[in-house]
Amino acid sequence: MKNNPLLWKLLRSHISKVQLVGFGIANLLGLFIVLVGLQFYSDIRSFFTEEDGFFNKDYLVVTKSVGNINMVASLVGGADVNAFSDDDIAELKEQPWLKKVGCFTTAGYRVQATVSLAGQGLRSDIFFESVPDEFLDIEGGEWVFDEKKPEIPILVSKDYLSLYNFGFAASRGMPQLSESMIKKVPIILCCIASDGRREYLPARIVGFSGRISSILVPDSFMKWSNERYAAEVERQPSRLVLEVVNPGDPKIETFMKEHHYEVGGDKMNSNKTSYLINVLMVIVVSVGLLISLLSFFILILSIYLLLQKNVDKLRNLLLLGYTPKEVAATYIRMVVGINATVCVVALGLLVYVRMLYLPVLESLSIDCGTILPSLLAAVVVIGAITAGNVVAIRKKVTSLWLLEK
Repeated sequence: MKNNPLLWKLLRSHISKVQLVGFGIANLLGLFIVLVGLQFYSDIRSFFTEEDGFFNKDYLVVTKSVGNINMVASLVGGADVNAFSDDDIAELKEQPWLKKVGCFTTAGYRVQATVSLAGQGLRSDIFFESVPDEFLDIEGGEWVFDEKKPEIPILVSKDYLSLYNFGFAASRGMPQLSESMIKKVPIILCCIASDGRREYLPARIVGFSGRISSILVPDSFMKWSNERYAAEVERQPSRLVLEVVNPGDPKIETFMKEHHYEVGGDKMNSNKTSYLINVLMVIVVSVGLLISLLSFFILILSIYLLLQKNVDKLRNLLLLGYTPKEVAATYIRMVVGINATVCVVALGLLVYVRMLYLPVLESLSIDCGTILPSLLAAVVVIGAITAGNVVAIRKKVTSLWLLEK
C-alpha cells in the first residue's frame, strides 16, 4: 500500500480534526479501561485462586454444625448425630452447583505414631482419614499402598507442622523442621486392633496440604486397615468433600446455612471475594469494550461523512483511473496511524498505573502476573477495531466506484 501525496492533499481538505481527536480519546479511554481491568485481575488472581497442590481449588470440605443438643445426644445415645446420612448425600447430589461428592472415611482403630528427632523419641496418638483418590492430585507413585510391602504415605495439614515448629518445638528446645526435611523423618505407626492386636508399619510424609485439617492416607490403605483391625466397625461419614461448579456461587452459602452445614476454613469467604472480583472484572472489561465499540462507530460515522463530503472528488478520481483500493488506502493509513498511537499510549498509561499499585500488592506478598496478557488484549482489541474500520472504508469506496460503472 504505497502512499500517494497527491491523493492525500486532495482528500484531507474536508477531514475534521475534532472528530478524529474525539475518536482517538474515546478509543483510548475504552482500551485503557479494558487493559487496567484485565491487568489488575491478572495480578491479584493468584491470591484468590492459589491451589493447594493436592486439592483442586473447586473443592469444599463440609461438616455438620456441632451444637449442645447434638453433643448431649451423642454422649447419651453413643451415635454420631453429626454424621451425614444417605438422604443427606442424596440431597446434595441433586444440587445444580455440585459436580461430585466424596466421603471421608475414618479409621475405626487406634493409631500411635513414633518418630525420632534429635535423639529424642516422640510418640503420640493420631487419627487417619481418607478421601477417594480422584479428589487428590498427587503425581507419580507416591500415593500408593502395597499390601506386600506396606509403607504408608501420609498427607498432613500444614497447620500441624506450624503447631510443631512454633509451639511444641519452641517450648521443648527441639529443632524446627521444614517441609522437605520432615519428609525424610522415619515414622513408625502402631495400629491397635479392636481385639488388642498391635502391628507396626513404616510410614512417610509425602506432602502438606493447606486446604484440609486432617491426616490423610490412601483410600486403599484405609479400606485394607479397617477390614484388618476394625472389621465390625461401620460408620457414616462425618465430613464430605464437594467438587462444585463455582465455589463463589451464593446458592452454595444459602444451602449450607439452611442445612446447618459448615465449610472448612475460610474457603467460603475467599470464594465470595473471588466471585465478586470476577463479577467486577467482567463489568469493568464490558464497560471498556462498550466504549471501544462506541468509538469504533464514531470513527465509522466520521469517515462516512467525510466520504460523503468528498463524493464528487472520489468519483472524479475513480473516473481518472484510480482504483478503489488506492483511494481507500489514504483513509486506511490515517485510521491505522490513529489506532497504533492509541495502542501505544494506552499501554504506556497501563505501565504507569501498574507501577503505582504494584508496591501495594507486593507488600501483601501477592505473586503478581506479567503484562503479557494485557499486551495481547491490546493487540486483539485494536486489531479488531482496525480491521472493522478497513472493511467499512473499502466497502464505502467500492460502492461509489460501482455507482460510476
